[in-house]
Amino acid sequence: MVIIFNFFIVFNLYFLFIWYNTFDKILLWDYPRIFWRYYMKKTWLVLLLAMLMTLTACGGNKKEATADADGNVIEDLKIQFVPSREPDEIVTKTEPLKEVLKAKLAEKGYDVKNIDISVGTNYESTGEALSAGSVDIGFIPGGTYTIYDDGAEVLLTATRKGLTIESDDPKEWNDNKPTERADEQVDFYRSLIIAGPSAKGQELAAKVNNGEKLTWEDLASAKWSVMGSSSSAGYIYPYLWLQKNYDKGLTDLPSVVQADSYPSSVARLASGQVDIMVGFSDVRMDNADKWQNEFGKTKSIWDETNVLAVTDRIYNDTISVSKNSEIMTDDFKKALQESFIEIGESEEGKEIIAIYSHEGYKAADDKNYDGEREAQNLLRELKN
Repeated sequence: MVIIFNFFIVFNLYFLFIWYNTFDKILLWDYPRIFWRYYMKKTWLVLLLAMLMTLTACGGNKKEATADADGNVIEDLKIQFVPSREPDEIVTKTEPLKEVLKAKLAEKGYDVKNIDISVGTNYESTGEALSAGSVDIGFIPGGTYTIYDDGAEVLLTATRKGLTIESDDPKEWNDNKPTERADEQVDFYRSLIIAGPSAKGQELAAKVNNGEKLTWEDLASAKWSVMGSSSSAGYIYPYLWLQKNYDKGLTDLPSVVQADSYPSSVARLASGQVDIMVGFSDVRMDNADKWQNEFGKTKSIWDETNVLAVTDRIYNDTISVSKNSEIMTDDFKKALQESFIEIGESEEGKEIIAIYSHEGYKAADDKNYDGEREAQNLLRELKN
């Protein structure tokens, strides 16, 4: 391209030379010789220099474009959090993440110039931003991820301390009380269907502890306390468990009340107002002191409650990336995955991610969120 351009310059100089000397007595075949002698000898060095400068400039541009094409230089990396807490608090607490993440990515060969951290106006807006590619990384719950997984890819699942009991057999939970926290980090939790100290609650617990399977009539004869219909542990997953085992749901039970909080639900269980409550797997740990100090019970919560059923795993929050982000190559996704895992292992990193109650991260598996997909389908059905 450069050679053609410079040939074009020479051709035009020659044409002007001929036009200027048209009225002189110069033979046509003498034009090339005279043009070279009087004009080109004076200008060939200038033209050669111009050609070299053009080639040098083009070569420099080509090198710069290659570096960008390799993806090792990231001008802007956009991260967005869902507003699970006050947006200003999230932005302030996660500010150190910018430099920490830059440093981790630099170790893996990526030069990130700028990291922008923002908070979505709601959970849906962050999911939509990921799908559109207007943000590159989103800290979103599993439910939000499954709604927007056409445009988002789950990269990591948050971890937290597990429990000393991990089983889908309710009898194991009852035989190994009390439940305590374990040192092992896990990426999920479960919902438990718990019987209280009422006569009906104790009757159902005795059946489970004797290895008997509860019938639908058994469950329908009890009074239940649940949370709002958008609560994974307090409504959705217990509903799915009933559907899977009895082809019925919470809405088919004759006596169900909705609590405004887990402590309220535990208080109803303690007083005998309800026979069964549903909640996350460590709900009794969180309310063990209140059981005796506030709810007036003489025996411990472990002595007076039993697990009737255990739901499927509920997977923790995700770090997801946009499928429509131009910078999100496979190599860069791997670098991000490794960087966030390392951040979660450091003391400085743990302080940053504590804003979301995250204790670390592990590589995610999309199949783990199939339960959330079922849950979202259930929510749509309940709304219709």
